[in-house]
Amino acid sequence: MDLAVVDLSRLQFALTALYHFLFVPLTLGLSFMLVIMESIYVMTRRPIWRTITRFWGLLFGINFALGVATGITMEFQFGMNWAYYSHYVGDIFGAPLAIEGLMAFFLEATFVGLMFFGWDKLSRVGHLFVTFMVALGTNLSALWILIANGWMQNPVGSTFNPDTMRMEVSDFMAVLFNPVAQAKFVHTVSAGYVIAAVFVLGVSAFYLLKGKHVGFAKRSMTVAAAFGLAASLSVVVLGDESGYALTDNQKMKLAALEAMWETEPAPAGLTAFGIPSLKDRKTHYEVKIPYVLGLISTRSINTPVEGILQLVATAETRIENGVLAYDAVERIKADPTDIAARGDFEVHRNDLGYALLLKRYVADPRQATPEQVVQAAWSTVPNVPLMFWAFRIMAGIGFLMIGLFATAFVLCTLRKHDTRWFLWLAVLAIPLPWISTELGWILAEVGRQPWAVEGVLPTFLGASSLSVSQLWGTIIGFTVLYGALAVVEVGLILHAIKKGPFAEQEAFADPDSPTPVPAPAVA
Repeated sequence: MDLAVVDLSRLQFALTALYHFLFVPLTLGLSFMLVIMESIYVMTRRPIWRTITRFWGLLFGINFALGVATGITMEFQFGMNWAYYSHYVGDIFGAPLAIEGLMAFFLEATFVGLMFFGWDKLSRVGHLFVTFMVALGTNLSALWILIANGWMQNPVGSTFNPDTMRMEVSDFMAVLFNPVAQAKFVHTVSAGYVIAAVFVLGVSAFYLLKGKHVGFAKRSMTVAAAFGLAASLSVVVLGDESGYALTDNQKMKLAALEAMWETEPAPAGLTAFGIPSLKDRKTHYEVKIPYVLGLISTRSINTPVEGILQLVATAETRIENGVLAYDAVERIKADPTDIAARGDFEVHRNDLGYALLLKRYVADPRQATPEQVVQAAWSTVPNVPLMFWAFRIMAGIGFLMIGLFATAFVLCTLRKHDTRWFLWLAVLAIPLPWISTELGWILAEVGRQPWAVEGVLPTFLGASSLSVSQLWGTIIGFTVLYGALAVVEVGLILHAIKKGPFAEQEAFADPDSPTPVPAPAVA
């Protein structure tokens, strides 16, 4: 395999995934904020809340369209750019994606049209139900996609079949209730809720700074403050749960994001600051917070946390055992009736993937030298400085969001919506949660390298047989096309914000009379 093809395939998928995730979290959060806003309208019957719901629903729709378009592109890449990956693990990875299409995507696709065009054709409660089903569909879609991604991080409920040379499902319920997938889902969805709340808060603050649509903006800001405070607190709590899930399932990722080269004795401390060095295999100028890492990763103060050096030594052992499994597979391929070979394979089957790491250095892992085994073991260490700083910036933004929404909640409670220093702060904070979530995905995906599927399939073995020119062509085409679409989307959103919620005079039907009643003017 040409490693340039692998690197370009990874680059293309990274660009697609990071671009796609600019739109997904806003969709996740706005959908449930629409449910809250419309519920207030149904309960109070006040037309202003219908206007609020429809305005934010318009921005939801603009964002939703591009999120769908970029998501379809991502799924095509599994077959086009990662053909062997799709062949090797498609039986497991494809199932959640198929269910996502049948259960979630069709659900939201069915109801989203009714949500936008059914305002005057459905009852208030009926339209609220439709809005809720759209929100449910978008969040179920995220659930199934993250179940698929969680399996890549922690491949439970599956087994390698030496007769078919593929991974197969052995326990679908284990795939469904994968602890890594569940932790990723709740953490990712909560982050999406924070993004939506910051977006609504920031746009509302913009209107208040301009002195426009004051009643609309104050009500929207109040909803965003309460929703955002709950979401930002849950992100931190659920992020802690994600850290605990790493301890059992992705120890190298945990060690890398902490730049923890040596095993940390109990009570393990969290590195607040340091300068990791790949050359020295050491973190300089460390500043540690005692006990915190132990509490997060082990839920105790008497359990050590394994460091990178210890985990590399473990990887060396697993590679050596994996070579025995690889040899057994080759013997089974030569003679499917070889009982001894099958017995040897069963003993070492869990380490087969580690032997495949050697294929980067030698065609037949059984011919690997001790130096190549060490080299392959060190390849299991991801980019430590990138992991270290990405985690700290992400976590820092998370705590800033708690402070932002706590302040917003207090100001809204005291009815001091027009506090100008805070309004400016809310507008300037709009990009921060997007930066945080993008860094979160970098942590998740860079942190499991060199694996496409942790411990099962190295990334460099999963790519398709494409040429460098083909990949550059599609990367450039994707960048130009979706760059243009991004400009269009941002332009549409800014145009809608500029026009404001009262650009078109709406007529609200009185439920007790067929005669439309004009909407009251709201400052």
